[in-house]
Amino acid sequence: MKEHEVPPRDNWDDIAGWWSDEIVDDAAYRSDVHPLYQRLTANMRGLVVDLGCGEGRAMTATGARTVGVDLSQTLLVEASSIGPVARVRLPGLGCFRTDAFDHAGSIYLLDLIEDDERFFDETARVVKPGGSLAIVINHPVFTAPGSAPIGDVDGEVLWRWGAYNSKGSTSAPAGHRTIDFYHRPLGELLTAAARSGWSLTEMHERPLSRQAIEAMPGYEGQESIPRLLGALWRNRAAAPS
Repeated sequence: MKEHEVPPRDNWDDIAGWWSDEIVDDAAYRSDVHPLYQRLTANMRGLVVDLGCGEGRAMTATGARTVGVDLSQTLLVEASSIGPVARVRLPGLGCFRTDAFDHAGSIYLLDLIEDDERFFDETARVVKPGGSLAIVINHPVFTAPGSAPIGDVDGEVLWRWGAYNSKGSTSAPAGHRTIDFYHRPLGELLTAAARSGWSLTEMHERPLSRQAIEAMPGYEGQESIPRLLGALWRNRAAAPS
């Protein structure tokens, strides 16, 4: 299969409208996700690749020249008004040469990719040594199969860890169908990145902000539960061939 060919089950074109509406309506994206990504990418200069760029909402976050990459042709048409784009089935980046970019970034992508080791290998290959990789994803404690909030008898909201300590996946509604979220414990995630040559320089574990919870009352009581993970790595060497 050629890299630009997208299997029907992985093609987001049929839910592109749902995704765009979700981002617009998601209070946490505005108050928590995008500001965290902007913090991680604030010092990026040169050429940046935005992996899983969607309609291009975050392509202007760094102020640097940015190439958007996504599965959905529908979303890429929108993103192309912001900068150059490429349709790619991630985590493969074979259409780009080694050391093509100064930096890479992604929001809500890595937990949609089953092969995290290839993700880190490929990003380390296309980002120049000394360049950086920034990601914002759902926190692993939130994506573990079977994890969920539990209300205590005194009204306190606790968190059930579920199958946190092993890799797994869960399905979630997405428009008229479902999408898979892939879980790996935080230790395995960081180890996979290190093996590919990524050196962690900054990490943030964030609950939802008060602003987001006020807009989404269903999360009341979860102010101390990690919901987002933001990480910034430095590429200490090209990934092994």
